[in-house]
Amino acid sequence: MRQLNPFEERSEEALKSQAPLAERMRPSNLDEFVGQAHLLAPGKILARVLGNERLHSFILWGPPGSGKTTLAHLIARQTDTHLIAMSAVMAGTREIRAAIEEAQGVWSRHRKRTWLFMDEIHRLNKAQQDTLLPHVERGTVLLIGATTENPSFEVIRPLLSRAQVLVLNPLAAADLRQIVTHALTDERRGLGKYPARLAPESEDYLFAASGGDARILLNALEIAVLTTPPGPDGVRFVDRRTMEEALQRKAVHYDKGGEEHFNLISALHKSVRGSDPDAGLYWLARMLNAGEDPLYIARRLVRMALEDTGLADPMALVEAIAALHSYQLLGSPEGDLALAQTVVYLALAPKSNAVYTAFDRALEAAGKTGTAPVPPHLRNAPTALLKGLGYGRGYRYPHDAPEGWLPAHYFPETITAPVFYHPTPRGWEGQRREMLTKRRQMVTKLEEPGTPDPKS
Repeated sequence: MRQLNPFEERSEEALKSQAPLAERMRPSNLDEFVGQAHLLAPGKILARVLGNERLHSFILWGPPGSGKTTLAHLIARQTDTHLIAMSAVMAGTREIRAAIEEAQGVWSRHRKRTWLFMDEIHRLNKAQQDTLLPHVERGTVLLIGATTENPSFEVIRPLLSRAQVLVLNPLAAADLRQIVTHALTDERRGLGKYPARLAPESEDYLFAASGGDARILLNALEIAVLTTPPGPDGVRFVDRRTMEEALQRKAVHYDKGGEEHFNLISALHKSVRGSDPDAGLYWLARMLNAGEDPLYIARRLVRMALEDTGLADPMALVEAIAALHSYQLLGSPEGDLALAQTVVYLALAPKSNAVYTAFDRALEAAGKTGTAPVPPHLRNAPTALLKGLGYGRGYRYPHDAPEGWLPAHYFPETITAPVFYHPTPRGWEGQRREMLTKRRQMVTKLEEPGTPDPKS
């Protein structure tokens, strides 16, 4: 790479000094890197790979601010290799080919391998990933892809099979505390020239609201410290209110079209299914705070009423549909309460998936016996011709019976009547279970020798 002259070096250094705190505090070596011990501790995957001369392509998957970009640069530095850093937002097929040519040139001149760091690799389309694939396969470049999205869905399978996926976790409170301490004491890159102390409640709020994102943490810390005047002792005391203003709004890791969207709705659904109204309300609040479409949540509540409450409480469906209509009428924030009420109702309602599973069995049976003819007594007979052919003959109208029901066969004659629906003993459904059992027994007796055919 081209060497900078002294004037350019001074200009670049001055520019770095004006960068945000999160950029200035990037670790310069792996010893300074905080967090991700499951990858970097002695004996763990990255520690083993970096200690071995045979390098391998990686995809770093983790939430924002977990250290993906920093780790990519440190890996290149640790392995004494050339690094080409690109963002998939800006890179096209032409840029990828230029990077490959640069990597080939570095190898021919210096016998150095090249890491191609592709930030936000999930934004590359299939054609761009296909362009990259053969060069990763041949080892022309070693790929480090960084993504906040599940690579199983966003990276083509052939490329995924040639790279080791490393999962980065949100930084824990202990990691965040270490980063804050370093930033407050480092006089060259950090805030050490501005002595500051955080109130315990201010620090707790910063850790919780940053969501394990070191970038948000450091940028909020810088604003809070620099906007706080020094006290009589020269120390800037940052209280919780100042920290709240610096953060403005809690950062929420959420992508309405991505994995976190499905993770949260899954957590809500399973909490309701598990009859935990408190957890249900928590996940509902998380989704609403993140900007999820409330009508999407309302539709999912209707699904929960059908799938998990079912006929144990038929009013659950009424409640869920009413919540959907209530939100359409009121909007936010008033309509949010209808969603909250339904979450609690569904969590407390008796549970049954008997209809849900019965319908699955019926679909399977219908797929296997879809050509079985409808029995004559169940067929429609709107014309004299069809009546003459026996359509509808032998059908008995249940409402003519005192109980409004008569034992009869309603399956095709070529099928032994299966039982799909097994009601639970809970709620409305349980109150009718005994009646249904007795009726099924009466229908079964029709098949015994000597039993009169009800169609005759």
